[in-house]
Parts: sequence; structure tokens; C-alpha cells
Amino acid sequence: MRVHPEVAQALAAGRAVVALESTIITHGLPRPDNLRIAREIEDAVRAGGAVPATIAIIDGQPHVGLDDDALAHIATAGTAVKVSVREIAMLAAAGGDGATTVAATAHLAAAAGITVFATGGLGGVHRGARETWDESADLTTLSRTPVLVVCSGVKSILDIGATLERLETLGVGVIGYRTDRFPAFYLADSGHRIDWQVDSPAQAAAVLRARTRLGTDRYGLVLANPIAADAELDRALHDRVLADGLAAAAAAGVHGKDVTPFLLERFHHDTHGASVNANVALVLANARLAAEIAVAHSAG
Repeated sequence: MRVHPEVAQALAAGRAVVALESTIITHGLPRPDNLRIAREIEDAVRAGGAVPATIAIIDGQPHVGLDDDALAHIATAGTAVKVSVREIAMLAAAGGDGATTVAATAHLAAAAGITVFATGGLGGVHRGARETWDESADLTTLSRTPVLVVCSGVKSILDIGATLERLETLGVGVIGYRTDRFPAFYLADSGHRIDWQVDSPAQAAAVLRARTRLGTDRYGLVLANPIAADAELDRALHDRVLADGLAAAAAAGVHGKDVTPFLLERFHHDTHGASVNANVALVLANARLAAEIAVAHSAG
């Protein structure tokens, strides 16, 4: 594993570092805007006082923190495959390029000693999982990985209620940031309640310190930061596109891991890009918040 010198120096000095995933760059954002937005996400972390550590695999070597050339390579080369934890070793042996999911990013961030991680949305339990057993590895990875993930909940294309039940079973704490409602990525409120909330980065950092003190820090934490009201999708538009997309996926025989990219493309097309704008707005907000939490935690 290669840790970027700036990241290594910050960690050694006890300064704030925020891990960032790379799948959003390669698979979640349209080219050529993805490189510009990736830089903006890193800039948002810096504006919050922390060092960004975008994580990816290049030529088989996990990188924790990318220089600008490496960031451009991941964003534009078209060679990076989507990599979860189980694929890291295979890709390393093959010497390929990989964009890390939430699970893979959390694993590599924890291995490097990074506690705070910002992303857009968490993976979860898929609709119809009673028959397919389709569930993101993000959930089980967080059950054994000591990171705080700042996200805007999970995408509404998933089974949000089942996802929250699984997080509870797996021992992963869920905290709302200035809300008692679990967000649904494009929407601020999924309709599901959150039992715990914090109102400041300092309070979130206090939770991190308490779990270390009490020995519960082998589990991950999810901090659910809802999309801003002026950035969320119109709910009627969202509900219509989701219903149409689910029907189209069923008619086309799309299932398993192919459902998510299918539905996201439908959202992009049918909202005329509004879903991408919402995605960018929420991930930038999460990066800024994660940086502020990391700074508060490092000041400890």
C-alpha cells in the first residue's frame, strides 16, 4: 500500500485526514466533468482544514492519497474496474487499476490509520433481497472496520428499511446530523427515523472518542447528513422516475448488481441531469462536514 507523503505526514503528526472513495469518480459521475468534480471534492476537504486521501488502486498497488496525475489517470483512462474488499487481492495480483467502493475504501483507510471517510451514499440491501440475497458488502465491512462514514444515507433505489435493520443487527451505529430522519440520498427524508443525532462536528468527534474509550471502536459508524433543501430532487419527479425505472428494469430482465447502474442512468436521463447535480451537492457537503469532524477529532 502506498500512502501519499502529504497524507503520511499528516497522520504521523496527528493532523486531520479524510478518506475519499474513487468509485464516484469513475462510475458515479459523467466524463469529462468527473475529474473537475473530484478535484472540487478534495478542495472541500482542504477548505474544512483536513488533508484529502482519495483511495484507488493503480497498477495493482493500493494508493491512499493521489497526486493530480494519478487522480487524472483514474478519472480519464477508463481502465479502473469497480473494486470491493473481496477483489482487492485479485486486482493487486493482476496489476490492474481499480476504483474503490465504500467497503474497499473503508478497509484501506482503516489500514492506513484514517478514521473519517466521506462519500455520497452507502450501499445497502437491494429491493427483492428476500429472493436474491443481494446486499452490499458495505454493510458487513462496516461491521468490522473502525471508520466513521459521512454520507447522505442510501439511495432510494434500495430497500432502506431493510438496510437500517441490517446495520442494527451488524452493530453499526447510525447517527443523524442535525436530523432525526434517515436521508435517501436525493431526498432529505426517507420516511425512516434515526434514534440518535448530533448537532456539531465537535459532538461527532466526542462520539468517536467515547467509542475508543469504551472499546466499541471495532465497529463502523454512519453519520447521515441529509442533502440541503435547495439541492434535493423534487419528490414527485423522484417518485415518478423511480417507479418507471423499476418497471423498466423488470421488463428488461435487469437484476442483481446491474440494477443500480441501470436505475442511476435512468435518473440521470429522466431528470435531465438534476440527479447528478444533487449528487455533486451532497458529496461536497459531506466532504466539508467530514473535514470539520476530522479536525475536531484530531484536536481531541
